[in-house]
Amino acid sequence: MRHKKKTIKLGRSQSHRDSLLANQVISLIEHSRIKTTLAKARAVRPFAEKMVTIGRKNTLHARRLALSYLHHNQSAVKSLFEKVVPRTGNRQGGYTRIVKLGNRHSDASEMAYLEWVDQAPTEAAPETPAVAAQPETHAAPTEAPHTTPHE
Repeated sequence: MRHKKKTIKLGRSQSHRDSLLANQVISLIEHSRIKTTLAKARAVRPFAEKMVTIGRKNTLHARRLALSYLHHNQSAVKSLFEKVVPRTGNRQGGYTRIVKLGNRHSDASEMAYLEWVDQAPTEAAPETPAVAAQPETHAAPTEAPHTTPHE
């Protein structure tokens, strides 16, 4: 029985999974939004929320913990403490959101955006506009009068 076994394994070994989660959180911190599979987004979410909780303490120990969790990526830790954490304000948790996107064309995996709830407003990527159905005119083409060559 798997009672109280919360780890989402994602079909990877422990070390591979740890690296994947850390890299996903680093990308989330740097880009404020990542597009990934729904299963990975659900696995990354608690890890990202824990990083914000650690960042809210803003002590030397918290910085060192964040560095160890994020594989010593100093730019990501700096960005976490200076950009991401101040946006959270007095929020008591729930720092991320998962937005489902539908299935990927190649292998039908469920895709999702993982993003910060309080992210700074950015310009949305222009979506491909839906082609508006233009009314077709079924008028007969105008024909040139038939002329015969002069003999």
